Amino acid sequence: MGKYFGTDGFRGEANVVLTVEHAFKVGRYLGWYFGQEHKARIVIGKDTRRSSYMFEYALAAGLTASGADAFLLHVTTTPSVSYVVRTEDFDCGIMISASHNPYYDNGIKIINGQGHKMEAEVEAKIEAYIDGETEELPLATKENIGRTVDYAAGRNRYIGHLISLATRSFKDKRIGLDCANGSSSAIAKSVFDALGAKTYVISNEPNGVNINTDCGSTHIGQLQAFVKEKQLDVGFAYDGDADRCIAVDDKGNVVDGDLILYVCGKYLMEQGKLVDNTIVTTVMSNLGLYKACDRIGMKYVQTSVGDKYVYENMMNNGYILGGEQSGHIIFSKHARTGDGILTSLMIMEVIMEKKQPLSKLCEEVNIYPQLLKNVRVTDKKTARENPAVQKAVESVAEALGSDGRILVRESGTEPVIRVMVEAATDEICGQYVNQVVDVIKAEGLEG
Repeated sequence: MGKYFGTDGFRGEANVVLTVEHAFKVGRYLGWYFGQEHKARIVIGKDTRRSSYMFEYALAAGLTASGADAFLLHVTTTPSVSYVVRTEDFDCGIMISASHNPYYDNGIKIINGQGHKMEAEVEAKIEAYIDGETEELPLATKENIGRTVDYAAGRNRYIGHLISLATRSFKDKRIGLDCANGSSSAIAKSVFDALGAKTYVISNEPNGVNINTDCGSTHIGQLQAFVKEKQLDVGFAYDGDADRCIAVDDKGNVVDGDLILYVCGKYLMEQGKLVDNTIVTTVMSNLGLYKACDRIGMKYVQTSVGDKYVYENMMNNGYILGGEQSGHIIFSKHARTGDGILTSLMIMEVIMEKKQPLSKLCEEVNIYPQLLKNVRVTDKKTARENPAVQKAVESVAEALGSDGRILVRESGTEPVIRVMVEAATDEICGQYVNQVVDVIKAEGLEG
């Protein structure tokens, strides 16, 4: 990770960590970088945060000052920017969003011409320019100055693309949507309405400060209550920029990314469409998912935490389905990034084809209780490699055997060691997590 750009863009509190000056310089560099041999075309989308507007204008000012044309999708989803970039010959795309973070945070995600997250070497060059470590870039003059273009039509084409992916009508299906007062508020209902569903929507009235507030995929309780109250067939909750989806089944149970991978993976395998009968997961996926996969002969691989790493593994090996517990699910045949609305359409395809409720489709997976504790330390590497800590971890792993697992890893963004245990009961999880945390403290490794 770089100084400013992490695994999911340049993110932080608006006008504190991430400022309009940063956004202007990002625009200046990208406009120049992609415009050295032709007039650059760069598309911008944003979520519903109050600060997204000022960042949109700052980016557009930087891009046009460097001679690029900026195409504005306005309020839209991250996956829609990825789709438009790769299908409509743009040099790159920019999404203004801090995803599931509170409204006062914001972020700048840069998407390359293939619809993937921008290469780290380009982000490093942007950082060097922000910090004044490179020469000042020339300003465009006269007819070479760029322009901004209203490009809402691009968002509409993305909506049409989603609708075209459905293989059957959702007629008479009662579907709940929690739009997190975010990007999906402008898109999701129109997709499900077009497919014939009886659509019931909550948290679709963004006001700039209510994005992700007690709603969406990170606060799933509201959708659970809504599904039960309205007696819906299924519910789908998105995050602020709609690249995640967490479902709620017909009984009000949460269906997270692991369960979605199982349901969709098993269906694709039965159809003979799951490449090498393999799904891509992260190290945080639940042991219950793996045991269920073993029972039906579905294979799996693990990556580091982050949809970026899931996608890299999928591309390197030709796999078509991968994702995270958090609901970032990638269907690489249709998208280059996690796409919450697409994920919900793929779940609906299984429900319609199998003629079974989501609760029935998920019942083969016994999700193990999981406990995660974060320990702030002075040095992550020293703490993880401490002999006493390693011995404690090995002791827990041996005690759990095949009935659980322990994972100890460094945070990618904070001076924190994460200790996670999965086991048959919450009590066992707590016992073994505390056993390792106590050793970290006893060794004087806390920060």
